[in-house]
Amino acid sequence: MKKVAFSLDNVSLERDGKYILQDLTFTVHDEERWVIFGPNGSGKTSLLRIASFYLHPSSGNVEVLGHQLGKTDIRKMRHLVGFTSQGFADLLRPNLTAQEVVMTAKHGALEPWWHDYTEKDRAKAQLELERIGIGALSLQAFGTLSSGERQRVLIARSMMGDPGLVLLDEPAAGLDLPARENLLEGLALVSQDPSAPPIVLVTHHVEEIPVGFTHVLFLREGSIVAAGEIQEILNDQNLSNTFEMQLKLHKSGRRWSATAT
Repeated sequence: MKKVAFSLDNVSLERDGKYILQDLTFTVHDEERWVIFGPNGSGKTSLLRIASFYLHPSSGNVEVLGHQLGKTDIRKMRHLVGFTSQGFADLLRPNLTAQEVVMTAKHGALEPWWHDYTEKDRAKAQLELERIGIGALSLQAFGTLSSGERQRVLIARSMMGDPGLVLLDEPAAGLDLPARENLLEGLALVSQDPSAPPIVLVTHHVEEIPVGFTHVLFLREGSIVAAGEIQEILNDQNLSNTFEMQLKLHKSGRRWSATAT
């Protein structure tokens, strides 16, 4: 029986009389790699913030790695969830090495001088960089890396503490085509590693589904349009219903694209 990493049970989030999420029931199991699609304002980022213990829902039950939100000390839990969002790279000093950027995640810090680190910590950071395919860049300054390489470093950072769940909020946003492909190559390596934790990735574009991802969730106006295994749920109808326009999916090899019809 598969182990549950993250589950929402009838979860709603209300702000100023408006529902951001409404009656969501959704489960992520170990070894699953999920992509969440939806237009702006559909609740994608709010869902990730709830999963990462940074936001409480208005109602419903949330369980992350066996701990129920509201019944556990979230300060002791946040390190168990790896979270990367847009803009995080701007918080980091450019002349830190890639290895240092990853290593500082052990204590949730932005600078290595605030804590002591061991050779074991450095080896762990190196391992995570190698897992996402950029081990050779470990001693390069973070600020000298390409946009795609920096995003791969941040994903490696999110896995430094051996989290039970990794959440990625639009990691390819703002990347040019080569940088995006660079990033997706790294995510494909991670997704196919059986020792990697379950992953939930938010994006607007089917072109950004990494090879090896297994499940998809469609959101619109805070409600689930469809959810399940990619081969069953990723289709023209669900994509069109989610974005409220007629769209046609295309597949080339193991990658997708979409056009309006």
